[in-house]
Amino acid sequence: MVSLPGLLLIGIARAWQLGPSRVMPPTCRYSPSCSQYAIEAVKKHGAIKGGSLAIWRLLRCQPWGGHGYDPVPDLKQKD
Repeated sequence: MVSLPGLLLIGIARAWQLGPSRVMPPTCRYSPSCSQYAIEAVKKHGAIKGGSLAIWRLLRCQPWGGHGYDPVPDLKQKD
């Protein structure tokens, strides 16, 4: 179950996917796209951790950053 802040973050990412990203040329250097990564991160890790992962991903998505396949990390198992 996704929290209310998580739903808000997912809504922002979906609005980006359905709005500006359809008009602008694709610029994301990673797969999945940064907006899809944000949605998956929030669903998997929650609003705080997932939002932090999404922000870090956006900061890396620039010409001097990386590129290629970059999935959302799995949850760490508690021993």
